[in-house]
Formats: sequence, structure tokens, C-alpha cells
Amino acid sequence: MDWGSFAIGASAGCATALLAAASLITRRLVRLRLAEERARRQERLAELGALTGGLAHEIKNPLSTIGLNVQLASEAIHDSPLAEADKLTLVRRIETVGREASRLANILNDFLRFAGRVKLAPADVDTREIIEELVDFYRPQCELQRVILRADIPTTPVSARVDPALVKQALLNLLINATQAMVAADSPARELLVRLEVEPTAICIHVTDTGPGIPAEKHAEIFRPYVTGRKGGSGLGLAVTRRIIEEHGGRIDIYSELGKGSDFAVRLPIAGPSETPNTGDDDDARKTILDRLFKRAERTSLAITPALSGPSVPPAHSNQSFAFKRSGT
Repeated sequence: MDWGSFAIGASAGCATALLAAASLITRRLVRLRLAEERARRQERLAELGALTGGLAHEIKNPLSTIGLNVQLASEAIHDSPLAEADKLTLVRRIETVGREASRLANILNDFLRFAGRVKLAPADVDTREIIEELVDFYRPQCELQRVILRADIPTTPVSARVDPALVKQALLNLLINATQAMVAADSPARELLVRLEVEPTAICIHVTDTGPGIPAEKHAEIFRPYVTGRKGGSGLGLAVTRRIIEEHGGRIDIYSELGKGSDFAVRLPIAGPSETPNTGDDDDARKTILDRLFKRAERTSLAITPALSGPSVPPAHSNQSFAFKRSGT
């Protein structure tokens, strides 16, 4: 036996084993650090979300009072002996206050849904029922806007483990966004199609419109908080939609062609959400927004407190074919 060769081989084997062990330990340490960072980020988001939620609810209370008093004032004006022209002027002004208060309440609701922690209540459901109920609910709004709403769903049950209420909310946001885009662009043919497809491990729900389309460079941007192309919009509807989908372990894709329409494809795993919640750009966006909010509140508090305290204080089913082709669908 060549003991020299044996010793060299043994040394090489030991070195390889040590390198493999070191690589394994390094990977585990990296995963541990990432897990700790995710835990810290979730804790911070939960804390900020709770504080912001309390602040938002405190704002909603006076808004509710404003809404009630607007209604009472409007009734009092109608019953007053004022001239009809004066009554109409006052009522219009009062109604403006009421609309703005209602708009602020809606913005706060969107913010609470975005900033708060999404708590899923998944259940095994026939997803066809979710779509049928949503279409029945939203059809009257479409009729008001001269939009034709259709549904294309399988004839047999399509079971998946999802939170029905939150999935409806996510899809409703997409329907509202598509309707508003078609109305704003004054699209001559206003059609909406909700289509359900079954994939090997997921369901795919398409919300397709015949609106103006979305430029490719804006596909990622429209899901960011407070990005909106609509006057008076909160810019949180699509951000909330993406949060709900990603909390389910799914994803949302856009296929769009300018002048012909857009298709939002929502993919949700049939088996349901995983135990570990998703984190990513959306959490970063929430953290940034909430941090800015509280820093601004701290600066305002420091500026106001000395002034208040005085100097002693230190400072229907259809296979409708749409005009554009959707790749990957």
C-alpha cells in the first residue's frame, strides 16, 4: 500500500468534507438571519399597523359625526322657510361636505386594509360560487356605467382552499379598477369578462376588460401604494389586491395591449396558503409609508407641544373573445 497516496487522499477527503460542512453551516446561518429579519420586520409592521389602525379609527369617529350632522342639516334646510333657490344652494354645499367626508372614510378604510395585518380564514370552497356571487353583486354597477359583464366558469366544481371574503374583495377591486378605466377613457365597447381556469396546482381567475390598456412600463408601478391614474382615487385598491393574493401564496400577472384592453390573471394555489406568510416589496412599501407617517406625527408633536405648554417646558356565462391576445394564458 502506498501510504503517501493514502494520506494525501484522506487529507483531500477531509478537506472536502470540511468545506461541505462549512458551506452547509453558512447556508443555514444565512437562512437563520433571513428568518430573524423577517420576524423583526413582521413585528415592526404589526406594531406600526396597530398604532396606525388606532389613529385611523379615531379619525373615522368624527367623520361619522360629520356625516350624521350633514344629513340633519340638509333636512333642516329643506324644512326651513328659506326661498327655494337659497335652499338649493345651501343643500349643494352641505352635500359637498358629506361627499368629502365619505371619501375620506373610504380612503381610511383602504389604508386600514393595506396597513393592517391580513388575517386569512381559508376554507375549502367551490370557487365558482365566489365568482357567481361577485358577478351578481357587481352587475347593477356595470349596468349604470353601460358595461357588459360576463362570467366564464367551468360546469363542474372547482375546489380550492381560500378565504372567500378576501378573494371577493381582491377581485372586486380589479372589477372596479377596470370599470373606471373604461369609463374614464370613454371606451366605445365596454366589456368585462371574469373567467375561471384550472391549472395543475392552482386556479387562475382572469379579469379582462376592453379598456385603454396599460403601458408595459407601468405594469409594476400600478400595484404600488398611492399610485393612481384616477382623480380622487386612493391609490390603494390594487396594492390591497396584491397583498391579499400574495398572502394566499399566489401571484397576479398583467397582460395588456394599448387601445385594446387588459387582462389581470390571479393565480391561487389549490392547496391553500402556506404557513409562512409572504414578505417582499409590499411589506417594504408598508413599512416606508408607516415610518413616514409616524415621523411626521412626531415632528408635528414636537412643534406643537412647546407652544401649548409655555416657556417652562423644554423644546351570465360566455366564451367572449376579446380583441387582444394574452400571452401565457
